[in-house]
Amino acid sequence: MEEIFCEGCGAEIQTEDKSKSGYVPKSALENEQIICQRCFRLKHYNEVQDVEYTDDDYLRMINQISDTNSLVVKIVDIFDFNGSFITGLQRLTGNNPIILIGNKVDLLPKSTNKNKLIQWMKKTASDYGLKVQDIFLVSAAKGQGFDKLEEEIEARRNEKDVYVVGCTNVGKSTFINQLIKRSSGIKDAITTSYFPGTTLGFIQIPLDRKSNMYDTPGVVNRKQLVHYVTDKDLKVITPKKEIKPKIYQLQDKQTLFFGGFARFDFEKGLKQSFVCYFSNQLMVHRTKLEHADDFYDKHVGDLLEPPSPKTLEQLPPLEKQSVKIPKEKTDIVIPGLGWITVPDGGITVSVHVPKGVQISLRPALI
Repeated sequence: MEEIFCEGCGAEIQTEDKSKSGYVPKSALENEQIICQRCFRLKHYNEVQDVEYTDDDYLRMINQISDTNSLVVKIVDIFDFNGSFITGLQRLTGNNPIILIGNKVDLLPKSTNKNKLIQWMKKTASDYGLKVQDIFLVSAAKGQGFDKLEEEIEARRNEKDVYVVGCTNVGKSTFINQLIKRSSGIKDAITTSYFPGTTLGFIQIPLDRKSNMYDTPGVVNRKQLVHYVTDKDLKVITPKKEIKPKIYQLQDKQTLFFGGFARFDFEKGLKQSFVCYFSNQLMVHRTKLEHADDFYDKHVGDLLEPPSPKTLEQLPPLEKQSVKIPKEKTDIVIPGLGWITVPDGGITVSVHVPKGVQISLRPALI
């Protein structure tokens, strides 16, 4: 079959297989412009349709920003920074300035050192090759942190267009809805398709007579844990209220299970206190290291739930990652779940997470 690309968003589309998300309606083919299903629905019915783009489709769309003179607002999930980060974004957006937004700050413990978090985000973004103009911590759901952010966006865009980019499930639409609500009083404007789509396949929100804000489609990052879980399980592992830390005094050769999604082994060292920051609904179980494998095999999907049996069908197996603890108090971050604060070096620990999920270390935030 001949390859055909949408003239609106650039996604590859199929003209015969209606089961494909990119299937183009026959009526669209009869027009001069060849457009995909999502752009067709936006153009003719003002409906926002969730279509799963391939990585190449998404990169092709975002790359259009490099030809513009605009401001880019990149949103990440504070609880899944690595999983919700779009690598290569600097190359895709050209020389346009970028503001980095860490969403869901309201869920962090009040004792969190936010300056440390911002510095870590800046360094990690730099390690990914992304140079940011500034970093803001916000709660898109509650509007926290938006006063200063709005001033910064207005000052930096200087009447230019604004492109909001982010992976799926980072709260991008909630973020834009919050901005629109604060400026116009309109609630859930993006969710209800209040604004039309554009020939770029983006949703266009007027800012003034000369410029617009564009909501770009959310990219699917397969390294995000969220893509392996059911909606029911997602509600358990995703914090909804401020996280309450749980402290565990462990001897060496003891293990902590976080539901059945992750496992922390204290292999060697003197008795220590480990502080766990996860969703308040996620159960933590302690057992002996020597029994950990059998305990998991026997109880995953049951006592160690979530994951539910349905999630287990698609969840990659747990894979051990050894961790070298620095000489300072350190957070071991499990993307999509939370983190464990460990004391300074001199101990040996390891973490088991679903294959493909990469843990990271940072100076302790608390």
